[in-house]
Amino acid sequence: MVAIVGRANVGKSSLFNAILGRRETIVAREPGTTRDSIMVKANFKARDFWLVDTAGLKDPSDEFELNIQDQIKETSAAADVTIMVVEADVPPVEEDRRLATLALKSKKPVILVVNKIDKVLRDADLSQWQKLGIKDIVATSTTQRLGLEELLNKLFKVLIPTSIKPTKTMIRLAILGRPNVGKSSLFNALAAKQQALVAPQAGTTRDVNRLSLSYHQQTIEIADTAGIRRSGKIERGVEHFSVLRTVAAIEEADICLLLMDINELNVQLDQKIAGMVKTAGKGLVLVVSKWDLLKDKASHADISKTIAAHYDFAPWAPLVFTSAQTGQNVTKIFELALEIAKSRKLQIKTTDLNRWLTAVTSHHPPAGGRGLYPKLRYMVQEKDQPYPSFKIFGSNLKLLHFSYRRYLERQLREVWDFTGSPIKFWFINKKTEINKTSLS
Repeated sequence: MVAIVGRANVGKSSLFNAILGRRETIVAREPGTTRDSIMVKANFKARDFWLVDTAGLKDPSDEFELNIQDQIKETSAAADVTIMVVEADVPPVEEDRRLATLALKSKKPVILVVNKIDKVLRDADLSQWQKLGIKDIVATSTTQRLGLEELLNKLFKVLIPTSIKPTKTMIRLAILGRPNVGKSSLFNALAAKQQALVAPQAGTTRDVNRLSLSYHQQTIEIADTAGIRRSGKIERGVEHFSVLRTVAAIEEADICLLLMDINELNVQLDQKIAGMVKTAGKGLVLVVSKWDLLKDKASHADISKTIAAHYDFAPWAPLVFTSAQTGQNVTKIFELALEIAKSRKLQIKTTDLNRWLTAVTSHHPPAGGRGLYPKLRYMVQEKDQPYPSFKIFGSNLKLLHFSYRRYLERQLREVWDFTGSPIKFWFINKKTEINKTSLS
């Protein structure tokens, strides 16, 4: 693990992205943009390592800032190598000296990066930074990509030869929802430790924060995302990138947890997010948070019925009521994740599928018009797909009404368990190309 630490706004996230070669964290001219520790796999000359970007160190003015500083200390203590970043045009300050002492106390390799060297390139004097006690010093400019090769070569010398192999059986969960519905609190409850920051103000988490853990010998990666606001309320700049990260998190996930505040249910934006998950073909769990705050628990059945009515486009999505504070049903989310992951990999024999297709079409044949009727002849399940996908072959399938497709899905789900996952049907005319697809 290689941790990047430093004061706020010295260019840590820019350096993080430059090492990765892509924009992974949010970079903006606003101090304190990174608030959580972000970890991503990186590689250099056959060396695999975890690269960690941290928030900026400064005097804690409140409990929230103190929480951030604790994260920095924990991350630097856990790291195998620390990259400390300072600004070339700003002489060493107390925060720099404090952080250098902290890094050196770990007795592990420390590299000092004097960033933004392009501002003082002609009369750059690195001797003043030697007072911090760090031997390895590299001058860089992330905007002009100066010194990056030298930094990576120094890093290469202290890294242990190792390879990070991806876990093929890993289940990837993404926690989604509007701002301040309790996503980070649920993230912490699932992780059973303070990994993301939790604060009452909206917008605390801006980057996608990830953590891997094991549950019943199954590796599960949890991604905590920034909240998605209504389009008209999305600010330009930092928050806009947060929305893009969330959309990307949906694409990378296997299963999405849509978190809804018990005090603000059936919000249109929540339904829109659920629709995005369905369209992406991902597993979905509807999670009602802050259940402990509801005094009238007798209304549980009524609330469930109301939610089901507003999410009738995804009746296959299980509903769970949770409380991150009391831990209620937090473990159930893991159980659902295992169940949904299993259902998404379910393979059905072609003979069983066609026996089922003959039975359901005989019991309720599809309607037609003008003397033409759709004929569903046989079906197969697509292999190597991330979620259940089926090809149904026949004739006059353009006349197949959408209600009949829903009928097929309902009947299919009654026989085989596809809990928490959408189903995809491809309707193919026997003598023509694919004419239409349906994501149910």
